[in-house]
Amino acid sequence: MKNTFGQNISVTLFGESHGEAIGAVIDGLTPGIPVYEERISRELTRRRPSSSIDTPRRENDNFRILSGVFGGKTTGTPLAIIIPNENVKSSDYEYGSARPSHADYTAFCKYHGFEDFRGGGHFSGRITAALCAVGGILLPALEKLGIKIGTHILKCADIKDNEFCDFERDITALNSAPFPTISSECGKNMTKKIKEAAENSDSIGGITQTAVLGAFAGLGEPWFDSVEGLISHAVFSLGGIKGIEFGKGFGFADTKGSESNDEFKVENGKIVTKTNNNGGINGGITNGMPIVFNCAVKPTPSISRPQNTVDFIKKENTEITIHGRHDPAIIRRICPVIDSVCAIVISDLLASRYGNDVFLKGDKLCSSD
Repeated sequence: MKNTFGQNISVTLFGESHGEAIGAVIDGLTPGIPVYEERISRELTRRRPSSSIDTPRRENDNFRILSGVFGGKTTGTPLAIIIPNENVKSSDYEYGSARPSHADYTAFCKYHGFEDFRGGGHFSGRITAALCAVGGILLPALEKLGIKIGTHILKCADIKDNEFCDFERDITALNSAPFPTISSECGKNMTKKIKEAAENSDSIGGITQTAVLGAFAGLGEPWFDSVEGLISHAVFSLGGIKGIEFGKGFGFADTKGSESNDEFKVENGKIVTKTNNNGGINGGITNGMPIVFNCAVKPTPSISRPQNTVDFIKKENTEITIHGRHDPAIIRRICPVIDSVCAIVISDLLASRYGNDVFLKGDKLCSSD
């Protein structure tokens, strides 16, 4: 029953959708990292429902840092963040009827019926708010090292956004954009498609694209802790993610080596590649080019149409019409969550290679002498 990710810097998630609160504990942070509460608030706001294409459940996300921070900086002890649940409506959920494509039945099998089923319990997308709070601490720490992370909606319904081009500009714009697309016109058209799905009591999915700019060359291991493996491990913890590809990904299947190989060159005294089809990773290890990966996001499984299912308590076939407050598409709100999850992976990789004090690079380290 493990809910922790990371080796040198680890994150443990706790809480349920309709419980008293959700939260996270970050362990392994070196002392002295600045913690900006306004940045935590900003990351939570990026994820928070805010329009007609989002769930009507509105939470204030009034987080509290319980430990691990003193005088605005990390102390080196476990940092605990708690976010109260203030807007729950548990009467919308009935135990025993398995919502299609949800974790109701698998949770019952795993936890023997002792699970908190309300709103999906510990499996709920509500828990991702805690991940964004963690991102509010790790993302600015990475930025001080020159590492920036951004995610946009590459495709939603039949609308396709521009791919990353000017990484610095695009990531900066995305982190303050109300709708995470590089092209604002594409964002408007995607919003229309999401509204149409909602009006038809349905939902839609899409594809996100994430870029990590400035990651040092040499991170990762050649086999079981490859950069692709660790990012995939973390990203697949998000229930809405059902596929991932790095760089050209599945597009490699339709090309020849002469077309898809990334040739090396020296540019301004730095080794780079002419193309980035491998997404910044060779042999499981970062090569200094931007890490780029795409994620397939499934349509929100909660739709208000009648569906066939089972009552797993009575072991009977039945029909269900899902009530409650749900997003017709989670793809907008999952973008900052992917940023935060990616920040956990990159932070842990840095600490594994250089030691946890890497985050104080440029600062004078404290000495006991």
